[in-house]
Amino acid sequence: MGPSFSRALAGLVFVVAGLLHFLAPGAYERIMPPYLPFHRELVYLSGACEVLGGLGLFPKRTRSAAGISLILLLITVLPANVQMLLDARAAGKSSGWVRLLWLRLPLQLVLVAWAWKVSRPHD
Repeated sequence: MGPSFSRALAGLVFVVAGLLHFLAPGAYERIMPPYLPFHRELVYLSGACEVLGGLGLFPKRTRSAAGISLILLLITVLPANVQMLLDARAAGKSSGWVRLLWLRLPLQLVLVAWAWKVSRPHD
């Protein structure tokens, strides 16, 4: 997979993921840590940042800033991924589901690495 294809795929993945925040905000609100205020607003904000970051990967001029922004976003939303795991364990969800949620945590690192790689100047 060449850098242009990988960057286009990453951009598309982030744009679609961001749009889902607007299409199904309740799903994202449910995984927000309870100590955070303004759940709906934060869901919309993170979705907008994800869309803009994904789009920003396409032009060379914005690629580096988009990559850094996406990395910061991925770090920022990590507490929601942890909250989803904690809620699943507290609700007695299946061990298979809980294992998947555990695996999702290091996936954030993979996404961070991907955002970094595709945002570096290649061509």
